[in-house]
Amino acid sequence: MASHGIEIRGLYKIFGPNGKAHVEAVKAGISKTELNERHGHVLGLKDINIAMPGGCITVVMGLSGSGKSTLIRHINRLIEPTVGEVIYDGRDICRMSQSDLREFRRHKTAMVFQKFALLPHRTVMENTVYGLDIQGVPRSESRKKGQRWIERVGLSGFENHYPNQLSGGMQQRVGLARALTNDADILLMDEAYSALDPLIRVDMQTVLLDLQAELKKTVVFITHDLDEALRLGDKIAILRDGEVIQQGSGQEIVLRPADPYIASFVKEVNRGRVIQVQTVMTPAAGIAGTFALPSGTTLETAAKQMTAAGVSVAQVLDGDGKPIGQIDLTSLISAMVTPVGHEDTAQIAAE
Repeated sequence: MASHGIEIRGLYKIFGPNGKAHVEAVKAGISKTELNERHGHVLGLKDINIAMPGGCITVVMGLSGSGKSTLIRHINRLIEPTVGEVIYDGRDICRMSQSDLREFRRHKTAMVFQKFALLPHRTVMENTVYGLDIQGVPRSESRKKGQRWIERVGLSGFENHYPNQLSGGMQQRVGLARALTNDADILLMDEAYSALDPLIRVDMQTVLLDLQAELKKTVVFITHDLDEALRLGDKIAILRDGEVIQQGSGQEIVLRPADPYIASFVKEVNRGRVIQVQTVMTPAAGIAGTFALPSGTTLETAAKQMTAAGVSVAQVLDGDGKPIGQIDLTSLISAMVTPVGHEDTAQIAAE
């Protein structure tokens, strides 16, 4: 069954005893600093509008204090909004009754935390099935489900170990197995890999991408790391001071940064791992050769494959396998190091 998307509309969060009284002032342009100094309230989120596609990974990225963790906690309503809507499957989560919200949290969402949040007195298996225990699922059934996901995240043989016997990467695998065992439609990951060493972090990103290729969950992933955002995100939303300042695919953000703030983020990005061949291909007329690449192939992967095959020109194929253009190795390598102009980016598919 396909996962539903999440639609966040006009969401504001003002922390303080009377946040709603200051919404109009925020809409009128009062600054975060002025709101705090004059009224003793803190602006957490301002007019957030993000469509998070079902079955995809949406990455919310920003530096500390940007509002990204505040935002993700509105999706399962751990934080109450000041005003706004969070729509899932036609319902506004912000207006659910307490009983409906409890059911939504138990059955539709699962969360993976930065600090693992494992129960120290429970084994790997017992932590993995914790959510099913809360739901009242018989232990014989929950253990079968738990075993499946323990094996899938690479922890077979560690079922009876306790968290303090595991490395940080292994503990995070338990957290992921616990979330997947719940079989929730929505997976919320708040800086889930930020506490891990770089190599383990990349390994966990790979685990998530491999699982997502099969499961097609609606994943909301919070990070402050652009490389992580570009690797994981089908869609990326960048926050600063509680506002969305750009959203789109990784390609769109790298090729067309909205302002100098984002341009400073993307200037050191390895373009070859982000830009796809469809962006720099030439039209389909007069295509030569039989070597073909899917349109979503990154420039780095295309260069490796073309070099290995000993070809200098390749066809570019759409999702149906039909030729839509061609790419030559010289222009491909040039695009990996030379900024692509606005006139060359018109072929980026709308996402």
